[in-house]
Amino acid sequence: MTANKYCLDANVLIQAWQKYYNPKFCPDYWKLLIELGKQNRIFIPELVYLEITRTEDDLSKWLKGSKISINKISEPITICLQKIYSADPAHKNLVDNTKARSLADPWVIAHALHENATVVTKEEKVTALNSNRIKIPNVCDNMGIRWINDFQFIDELDIKFQCSLP
Repeated sequence: MTANKYCLDANVLIQAWQKYYNPKFCPDYWKLLIELGKQNRIFIPELVYLEITRTEDDLSKWLKGSKISINKISEPITICLQKIYSADPAHKNLVDNTKARSLADPWVIAHALHENATVVTKEEKVTALNSNRIKIPNVCDNMGIRWINDFQFIDELDIKFQCSLP
């Protein structure tokens, strides 16, 4: 059996870095992500990479040096995106054009579809079907693409944290 491959959404890295796995107190988590990247078990779509690196902060610097695979947009990925949009007209509501946010979201799903990967996202709630704004989990469910949150990712990979006092 081959190991699962995981496609990371930007919010998984951003929130972990800013909040609960900040490298000041949880450096091993970030070392582990680099190792998973080297093993080709995790990857980041190009637009997620651009979303994170457009601001020059510590997370941006870490990502640029991480060696985690950055999957570029290609014709097969574009075809997957077309399949996602044609499967349900509501899928076009995935991008919030009014705020120019979530631009990478459809690409996260398209890359996962192409790679047969599991999407890892912080978007924990599936929104109502009649909502003007749907989330990654809605589209993944509609397309039969597996998705989990970052805590499930940690559990699935059996990641263990160790703490110590200086």
